[in-house]
Amino acid sequence: MAQELPEKIITSEVSEVTVFIEGAQIVRKKSIELPQGESILKFIDLSPFVDAQSIQVKTGGQLMILGVNHQQNYIKKSEKSEELKRLETLQREVKDKLDIENALLTVVKEDIMFLQTNKNIGGKDQTLTVTDLQQTSDFYSKRLSSLKLQELDRIKTLSKLNEQINDINNQIQTITSIKEFATGEVLVKVNAKNAGKYEISISYLVSNVSWFPSYDIRVKDIDEPLQLIYKANVKQDTKEDWKNVKLILSSNDPNISNVAPELTPYYLGAYNNPLKYSLSNNIITGVVSDEEGPLPGVNVFVKGTTIGTNTDFDGRYTITIPDQNSQLTFSYIGMMEETRPITNNNMNVRLVADDIVLEEVVIVGYGSNRKNQKAEDKASSVTSVKNRTEKNLIIPTQQVENETQVYFEIDRPYTVLSNNKKTSVDVASYDIDASYQYFAIPKLNEETYLKANITKWEQYNLLAGEAQVFFEDAYVGKTLLDIRFVTDTLQISLGRDKKVSVQREKMKEFTTKQFLGSKKEETLTWKTTVKNNKSKPIVITILDQVPISNMEDIKVEVLNTTNGKQNTENGEIKWEIEIPALSKKEFELKYSVEYPKIKNIIVE
Repeated sequence: MAQELPEKIITSEVSEVTVFIEGAQIVRKKSIELPQGESILKFIDLSPFVDAQSIQVKTGGQLMILGVNHQQNYIKKSEKSEELKRLETLQREVKDKLDIENALLTVVKEDIMFLQTNKNIGGKDQTLTVTDLQQTSDFYSKRLSSLKLQELDRIKTLSKLNEQINDINNQIQTITSIKEFATGEVLVKVNAKNAGKYEISISYLVSNVSWFPSYDIRVKDIDEPLQLIYKANVKQDTKEDWKNVKLILSSNDPNISNVAPELTPYYLGAYNNPLKYSLSNNIITGVVSDEEGPLPGVNVFVKGTTIGTNTDFDGRYTITIPDQNSQLTFSYIGMMEETRPITNNNMNVRLVADDIVLEEVVIVGYGSNRKNQKAEDKASSVTSVKNRTEKNLIIPTQQVENETQVYFEIDRPYTVLSNNKKTSVDVASYDIDASYQYFAIPKLNEETYLKANITKWEQYNLLAGEAQVFFEDAYVGKTLLDIRFVTDTLQISLGRDKKVSVQREKMKEFTTKQFLGSKKEETLTWKTTVKNNKSKPIVITILDQVPISNMEDIKVEVLNTTNGKQNTENGEIKWEIEIPALSKKEFELKYSVEYPKIKNIIVE
């Protein structure tokens, strides 16, 4: 961009944020007075984590966009939050106290060592009286005791200060990285047909942002709807605060490849190994460097195609490949070109200097002298400014709907600070008609669990996540909302209900052992009692089981299940019944096992 053009410094506020599972799209809008002709607009104080390739600029009217560049401002660092500044000040104060206490402890230890070294009194020709010995002993004892107590006090103080400094360090880590980052800047070259005020919108992707869903599930009674409160937990450390922004949540992850996978022909041969697919997706990332460190501006292309990208100022690149048989070519002025087959999703490359080329090249742009280049802004060109037709001058920012994604537009503005702390965002609240069913396996434990069954659950756009469960106005614990393998009905475990009790006991009077020739026969009888202590009827499912024989000389016969349904494949016995309010029901399970008496079989 020609530096002789008038440059206008633009400060802007974040107006809209779309938060993805990892990362976010930031939108900034600004109304700007411009003179007629060409100008350069410099948007400053942006996040240092801007993805330069994602920058989009949109405007209207008689304003044409001629080019867009992204750069880092290493002179103006991102400002630290007030809380971080306070913690760092406290950290320095505690460290100063630690230094003082360590110095005082050293003095005390030296005094103790001096006293112990010089505890011998008198000389060869000097006679000591009892009084001299007594006075010396008293002095030594008092002085040593005093020093030891001082030593203990210093050690205790040091221990407390070390705990305090550890707590401060941990708190700082929860807020943000203490590293200072260069602020991001976007330069937009425009051409105004007439002087006037123009609306300009810029958007870009940033990293260090994430969100995950969580839920509150409330059930007041089993004859009332289930209330599901959908929440999003958003945290970000982009070095720019989002104050009263329009918030959109998306289940999409822009870091995942959108290229559909393809099968590779599998040719059989006598010594061929089975075909292996080493790539998890079609996105390749890595770092390109030389002997001095990361190289910005390296050309990275899929060999034989026009698919390409450049490394950023840290030497990092991201490129989407068409298939797993592709090769990547890395080229940089003054370096030998490198072509490599793609073996995994992360490929780091180190380029070697080409001495012959270095002697002949006049260096321009990204190929400028390496040392001078590091001192410059390392701007990454996003949009070419030459030979464009007018219809291609404006970069579109229209959002594309995708049926594979879930979007939530939050109704009210939210503030999410760049402190890496979780911000809870209320997404939606639903009153859902659910059928409730109790469930128990008394053989494992005599607890009764309540489950809610929800049909047509797809309309709520649920994502897998943890849920806090409240039943009858009491918190009962956490459950997991796992929708990955759900088909027609979504089941949510609402925890234990102490008002429905289950007891399983062996009926000894109906349990027998007898010998029949070379055989032994055991008959066992179990009684299960379910009590409904609630003022309303309930539906409950009870599971038990009988053993299964996989040997011809061991026979199992089910004698009584009290109308329970038997699964002959796995031995499961199921009762699904309704129990009236303040009532109980009993079930009997009776079975016999016949086996050779020479075998020791446990039949329970």
